[in-house]
Amino acid sequence: MSPGPEGPLLLGVRHHGPGSARAVRAALDAARPAAVLVEGPPEGDGLLALAADPGMRPPVALLAHAADDPGRAAFWPLAEFSPEWVAIRWALEAGVPVRFMDLPAAHSLAAAPQPEEDDTDAVRVDPLAVLAETAGYDDPERWWEDVVEHRGTAGAAAEPLRAFEVLGEAMGVLREAYGDGGHRRDLVREAYMRQRMRAARREFGDGYAVVCGAWHVPALRARTTVAADRALLSGLPRTKVETTWVPWTHRRLARAGGYGAGITSPGWYAHLFASADRPVERWLTTVAGLLREEGRPVSSAHVIEAVRLAETLAAMRGRPLPGLAETLEAVRAVMCDGSDVPLALIEDRLVVGDVLGEVPDGAPVVPLQRDLTRRQRSLRLKAEAQERELELDLRKDIDTAKSLLLHRLRLLGIGWGTPTASRGSTGTFRETWRLRWDPELSVRVAEAGIWGTTVLAAATAKAEADAAGAGELGEVTALAERCLLAGLSDALPAVLRALADLAALDTDVARLAEALPALARSLRYGDVRGTDASALGAVASGLAERICVALPPACAAGLDADAAAGLRGHVDGVHAAVGLLADGDGDGGLRERWSAVLRTLAGRDTVPGVIRGRAARLLRDDGRLEAAETARLMGLALSPAAPPADAAGWIEGFAGGSSGGGTLLVHDEDLLRLIDTWLSGVPEQAFTDVLPLLRRTFGAYEPGVRRTLGELVRRGPGGSSAARTAGDAPEGFAPGLDPERADAVTELVLMLLASADGAEAA
Repeated sequence: MSPGPEGPLLLGVRHHGPGSARAVRAALDAARPAAVLVEGPPEGDGLLALAADPGMRPPVALLAHAADDPGRAAFWPLAEFSPEWVAIRWALEAGVPVRFMDLPAAHSLAAAPQPEEDDTDAVRVDPLAVLAETAGYDDPERWWEDVVEHRGTAGAAAEPLRAFEVLGEAMGVLREAYGDGGHRRDLVREAYMRQRMRAARREFGDGYAVVCGAWHVPALRARTTVAADRALLSGLPRTKVETTWVPWTHRRLARAGGYGAGITSPGWYAHLFASADRPVERWLTTVAGLLREEGRPVSSAHVIEAVRLAETLAAMRGRPLPGLAETLEAVRAVMCDGSDVPLALIEDRLVVGDVLGEVPDGAPVVPLQRDLTRRQRSLRLKAEAQERELELDLRKDIDTAKSLLLHRLRLLGIGWGTPTASRGSTGTFRETWRLRWDPELSVRVAEAGIWGTTVLAAATAKAEADAAGAGELGEVTALAERCLLAGLSDALPAVLRALADLAALDTDVARLAEALPALARSLRYGDVRGTDASALGAVASGLAERICVALPPACAAGLDADAAAGLRGHVDGVHAAVGLLADGDGDGGLRERWSAVLRTLAGRDTVPGVIRGRAARLLRDDGRLEAAETARLMGLALSPAAPPADAAGWIEGFAGGSSGGGTLLVHDEDLLRLIDTWLSGVPEQAFTDVLPLLRRTFGAYEPGVRRTLGELVRRGPGGSSAARTAGDAPEGFAPGLDPERADAVTELVLMLLASADGAEAA
């Protein structure tokens, strides 16, 4: 196993194992090889020197991606406790050559998945699970901790090669028993590794070391011919690749993150690697500090008792030292009062963790990444693995710049930030983002680099390309909104041309109505950010005019219930959009034309009831429909000749949802009386059919509104009318307006309004 006449030093490791990492360091110190070969793609050889840069802080990953398609990428993550990282750092410090020896990424990224690699065709043996089961363990992680991770620094220094010899022999037995796992890719990789070893032997003799996964050691030790290895490697596809270092996170090292060589507890392993002595005591002290930060009363006595309990549990189970299972059980019992809630916090923050690595400025990156890094620093936006909220006030220049950057990245498919609802304000000057930097975003940046060398140029080019390739009106309206949010003024002309072309050809009023609200919002956002959106306003106004012409015929075309409900939602959206567009309409003509459309819909009996009722309600809310006319329309809709389902739809459109319909009925008992009279006359069979619709309508009201309506209906319409005729008020209502009592609240209302204005200004 040692370098010399009997062959190179083969160090079979467990990826990301701190015990393996300590053993590798001790073995290299003892053997002092002339060169080190490490499992990884040879394209990264030119980047290995950066591992010694003070700005390089693991966890990091070597990223390789196809030059013509950055989306085809692969990562080789390395943590501080990874044996490969320890070997690289040892070689750089010792001044000896260090090289990667795995199959080139040029082949692995170009190759299509082989059928043998499908888990349904071949079962890959888990060597650690087999060894653990043989030793009487039901958990491979616990077995590995006992036999390797807890050997300690002293054990590794005393017998630096013994663990590798035993593990290599065990892997040889497993490969004899299970074959090579049935995966051709492993055989190809191992053939290439042997080729690299032959090249190293020609240069250094046998005085070099190999650090690779323990599973590969028997194959690398086996005697094979050059011709046999060349036959395995012949005909492999190839593509041009680019490589760099990117930051990684402990969370992405975890197996739960989908990483194939992941571990369950990277934070715990980092602690084991960093703690040369008394790891359990140090770990439980850290746990106590976290719990104190969360407001839990944890004292030094708790730590002492937890240490004793963890050691007792380990002794009962025959373990050399308390492992993660014993320490967590001790924490739950002593520090968490048996609760799993604080324990879940410990597992998330400490057992896994959110440590994010750093890469020095000298690492090669695409120009887009360089521009993004520069903007992150100038705006003081730090890329962090832990999720956090960012509140922005768009009246501040720096916050506006942050918003523009995040919106441009989203347009490029780089989801660093996700917009979320603001908790403190609903004003258009407020924005709330949820930020989290995932390592995979480095691939998205590389992919987006084809659009430009800066974030602004790339986002502009991407928006123009998306506009040219859009096939539906909704896509372009959403794109226009995103362009205004991102401040992409140069992209708007192309987007507006595509929008105008699609709008002119689209005859579906539902799609037109769906597109208009997004355009209206875009105009609003343009005003907030100072973006010139006048051209967009002209397109939106033209779209609104087409909707005014096409909507009435579309609503009278024998719609079924689902289609009518959909158009009712579009009517709401268009109404809100017209309100925004009409603010910039000098003569108010658009608002008048839309009101005429609503009157047509409200008075045409061929229009479905849910749309007629909604049109009447919108007119009433705008003050364009008198109470008497409203009662007349309701009376017609609820007449005995009207189909019960259509009448119930009218009620839903008029009084349903969260539009304040219940309050309107409380204060207008004439309308309530009409509904009550109609409901009392619905035949039994029809009542069963319309009941779900009525329950949906009235069930959405606030409890107080439902209670008041119930009281009014209980007294009956006659009692209510009699009370008004006699000049008496219904129970709970004053007989009339009391000017003195009304004036008494004026000062309070003014104070509330002033407070609201002050809060918004702040």
